[in-house]
Amino acid sequence: MDQALLKRLFLDHVAQLERGYGRALAASGYDAVVIHSGSAQLRSAFDDQYWPLRTTPHFQHWLPLTAADCALVIAAGRKPKLLWLREYSFWETLETPREDFWQDSFEIVQFGSKDALREHLPGGRSAFVGEDKAWAARRGWQEPDVLPAPLVSQLDALRTLKTRYEELCLEEANRRAAPGHAALAAAFRDGAASELDLHLLFLRATQQDDPETPYKNIIALGPHAATLHHVTYSKTAPSSTGAQSLLVDAGASCYGYCADITRTHVKGSGALASTFAGLADSVDRLQRALCAEVQLGKPYEALHDRAHEHVAAALREAGIVKLSADEAVHTGTTRVFFPHGLGHSLGLQCHDVGCASIKPRPDNPFLRNTSTIAERQCFTIEPGIYFIGALLDELRRAPHASGIDWKLVAELSSLGGIRVEDDLVVHAGSPSARNLTRQFLPD
Repeated sequence: MDQALLKRLFLDHVAQLERGYGRALAASGYDAVVIHSGSAQLRSAFDDQYWPLRTTPHFQHWLPLTAADCALVIAAGRKPKLLWLREYSFWETLETPREDFWQDSFEIVQFGSKDALREHLPGGRSAFVGEDKAWAARRGWQEPDVLPAPLVSQLDALRTLKTRYEELCLEEANRRAAPGHAALAAAFRDGAASELDLHLLFLRATQQDDPETPYKNIIALGPHAATLHHVTYSKTAPSSTGAQSLLVDAGASCYGYCADITRTHVKGSGALASTFAGLADSVDRLQRALCAEVQLGKPYEALHDRAHEHVAAALREAGIVKLSADEAVHTGTTRVFFPHGLGHSLGLQCHDVGCASIKPRPDNPFLRNTSTIAERQCFTIEPGIYFIGALLDELRRAPHASGIDWKLVAELSSLGGIRVEDDLVVHAGSPSARNLTRQFLPD
């Protein structure tokens, strides 16, 4: 990554945050806000082991530091202040960031114990934003100044539209994830490997430890791909010599920003492998078409509706559904094969904030993006077709069940399902969406 460009874009990013926070503080009647980085969480009340820290996203929106019990003091018209805990312990190594491009943007106060922080907290009326309410209470915050909803809502809205610094981080996260997907595609094609083997290979290829991943890698062979968030990895390689499938939904991170990428692979000879490969190709083509249909001012839910039209056409082309495309959509048949939402906002959280403040229609209960598409949004496009036993059992009892080729469905069920996912940033002009993923995984 170009460090000069990174620093320049980061300075612009902080300047935009200062203006946005200034407006939010004035509107909500606060002089300052203190953002806590987060506290280490016990894995169990019966032990003394802690989970790796997931930094408070509002904290990480300002700077790429992953360290517990630090705080940011943001006050309008003043340089942001970082209260950085540097508490020595022979049990742990102190957090030492690999780059310092961000440090000039902050007044940095280092302190050696948690109790020493209090003297650096702001006067006047301040709000607390963070996960650890007990930490806030010990330092004098009381309701309603702990996570005040009007202020938090405005701060979340700032995260919806990405700065150029954030776009650069999201792009770099995609670049880092790409070698993992390429390595798993090659390993699957060239030999037998278990899901655990493939998970570990992805970590090695992307040079990240498990806690650094934006979410637990979804590595699903065969029927496991019908479980949308399959993370219970098998430890033995499949023994089948027939048609085999692999679904990989896995990403990487850069300064806290996430890549969320899914690819589906198939191998083997014979009619089943050929049919499933054709269906996978159809999902890939319809996913590309949906990316091309992103338009400024268009409701994302309308794009989700278009996805069902595309899925209906793919199901008919494969011979799975005999109903017309309109019938497949309006009877809810496509929702059996494609039950989740088309995508979600992406940023410092894999399922990021700001794009789901409006409830979706009742027939789209799992849609995580209901916004009107706007410039600088970042979201995923991830259509799929799956063979999920419980949903198929309901469809068998439906009045239009005769419109399904159940023999073909039974055969394809052994391969689980298909999903293809890219990360997009919305720009003005044509095309409206910049695909952050395909430049690194073109096929």
